[in-house]
Formats: sequence, C-alpha cells, structure tokens
Amino acid sequence: MCKKAFEQLKKELFNGVNKKGHPFRYFTLATLNNGRPKQRTVVLRKISEDLKFTFYTDCRSPKIEQIKSNENVNLLFYHPKKRIQITIQGKAEKITNNEVTNTYWHGIPTHARKDYTTSKAPGSSIDNTDAISYLEEEHNFCIVEIKAESIDYLKLQQPNHQRILFTKTDKNWRGEFLVP
Repeated sequence: MCKKAFEQLKKELFNGVNKKGHPFRYFTLATLNNGRPKQRTVVLRKISEDLKFTFYTDCRSPKIEQIKSNENVNLLFYHPKKRIQITIQGKAEKITNNEVTNTYWHGIPTHARKDYTTSKAPGSSIDNTDAISYLEEEHNFCIVEIKAESIDYLKLQQPNHQRILFTKTDKNWRGEFLVP
C-alpha cells in the first residue's frame, strides 16, 4: 500500500511540471527569516527522479539569504480535486554553476526574462509600479534545488483518510502509516 501511494505522489509531482494547469505547478516554500517562518508561492520548474525540486528566483531575493542562513526548507503542495496534500522537508541550495545557470537562462522565453532584470532587488520600496526600471545587459537569475529528505502524504478520502510519512534512507524511501 505504501509503495502504491509513493508512486501516486511521484506521478502527481511530475505532473506539476509536465501538465499545464496542474495544481502542483505552484507550491508554497517555507524558509526561516530571523527564526520566524516565511512562506511564498514559487513555480516548480523541474523535478528529478531522485526527487530534487527546482525553482527559479532573483539571486537578490530575501529567500536566497534565508537559505544561506538555514538550508532547511519546507514545501507544501495541495491538489483540491484529488484532495491530496504533500508536505516535503528538505535542504535547499542555490546552484552556483554558471554553465548550468546559463543553460536554464537561455531556456526561459524572452518575455519572461524581464522578471530577473529589475535594477532594484525584489522587495525594494518604490513609489509606484511605473517606477520599476530594468537592466539591459545583465540579469539576477538563479536556480534553487531542494533535495527531499521526508515526504508527508495525506489523502483525504472516505471512509478513512490516509497519511503516510516517507523518509529517505540512503537512496531508498521507507513509508510509515500515520494517524491522519
């Protein structure tokens, strides 16, 4: 039963990247900011077979400093129609390999690159949105990868909800049923 649930959750996570409109395309990322939780929605860009999750951000974003201070993060996915909640604990890392970053950068549509070229850092104060200026030749694009360490899977169903905690040991995942 655990193996079947694990395969289902993996399928749904991969669908978040591969199927347009899938609710797992966007997830909530939680970091710590001076010991206080900070959450925001990010876009799932890639997931690897060994469950590394990739998203893009501006390298000046506060989340990058928060990850440098504490690599432990939490990801939250929810599928309202299937009533599946997936909570992932893992370790985040900013990818510093320029070759990898450039490959991803050139894969972004030209119109979407603008998000990573503002002259001021995300969260900076401005008078109004017309005051945003953009860099011409440079960008602040970076990639963050999150290596999953545990996955809490909750399926809301009748007659009984199903909850399983999957924990990574070496290269394998072990499942344990929990009271929902």
